[in-house]
Amino acid sequence: MKYINSENYKHEHGDKIGVLLVNLGTPEAPTKAAVKPYLKQFLSDPRVVEIPRVIWYMILNGIILPFRSKRSAHAYQQIWTEQGSPLLANTASLCGGVVKRMAQKHPNLVVDFAMRYGKPDMESKLQSLLDKGATKLIVLPLYPQYSATTTGSTFDEIARLFSKRRWFPELRFVNQYHDDPNYIEALANKVKAHWQQHGKAEKLVLSFHGIPKRFWLNGDPYVCQCFKTARLLAEKLELTKDEMLTCFQSRFGKAEWVQPYLEGTLKALPGKGVKSVQVFSLWFSVDCLETLEEIAVENKEYFEDAGGERFQYIPCLNDDESHVDMIMNVIERHASGWDLADGQSPEAHAEANANLRQSVIDKEEELSQISSVTSV
Repeated sequence: MKYINSENYKHEHGDKIGVLLVNLGTPEAPTKAAVKPYLKQFLSDPRVVEIPRVIWYMILNGIILPFRSKRSAHAYQQIWTEQGSPLLANTASLCGGVVKRMAQKHPNLVVDFAMRYGKPDMESKLQSLLDKGATKLIVLPLYPQYSATTTGSTFDEIARLFSKRRWFPELRFVNQYHDDPNYIEALANKVKAHWQQHGKAEKLVLSFHGIPKRFWLNGDPYVCQCFKTARLLAEKLELTKDEMLTCFQSRFGKAEWVQPYLEGTLKALPGKGVKSVQVFSLWFSVDCLETLEEIAVENKEYFEDAGGERFQYIPCLNDDESHVDMIMNVIERHASGWDLADGQSPEAHAEANANLRQSVIDKEEELSQISSVTSV
């Protein structure tokens, strides 16, 4: 194997702590040509689709990609912005907020973000952190609830990238923060701010991305963590069981997924006398296709077509100050025991490294002299 070496590493950078925020991914343009390779990379991940590879290869390339790419491209066109993909723009903005705060509080940390699928890719961003002197690394997938399909896949990619390197940094991996008090507080603040501006609806519907039911039955903790997040938020907002619902969205394929389904729930509520709802998606850290198009457009139509009168979508945490604070708190907690306040200048680091190199040279000379005397 030919290993990747850290040829761009400079000793004068000193030792830094790298932080890599990782989100799911997005195509580079809202076109079929751009969506197809993105979908292929995503749906080729064995963590995402647990079907024998030979069978799935034929289904994916012969059926899924030719039809789904066009449909997905149309959906992306509905929510694309001047800044590009909302998921990319919102993730960049969130990362920017964290970078700004960290520069003020912890100059020894270097923070960046990457996508599990698509661009910016994890390999290039990992290399960038190493080039900046990161000898320790915190990987923080922006998925509050753990699932093998998301967080597990991110770990797989980190392990794959490390396997290609001769040297890699000390690693700490954040696998969930679904019940973090600061996360629950940030969610509650978001809902309260919406209520203050728009008032309450009859139902607050909490939506999470779905997974196949058999994944859950086979041991994936995701669904349990989703329900715990929902319960903690309901307690924080002092909601009764009649005021809140928990649902799952974004099904794919014909297999049974965890229920209740968001689509079916919204279609049924008007018939039960519920005419106003507010939907809040808790799995997505920032707004993206699944929130801005699937919930705010598609599911809104389902509700209104069934007789609903008032549908409101509550945006994700995005780059809210409370979200930035929460992310910083998670980073600080996982960096416990590492030096977060290394304020040495590059010149000081260079001098320290020069002294270290000279001491090594002196020790080698000393050992050489001892060896020559011993051999006489």
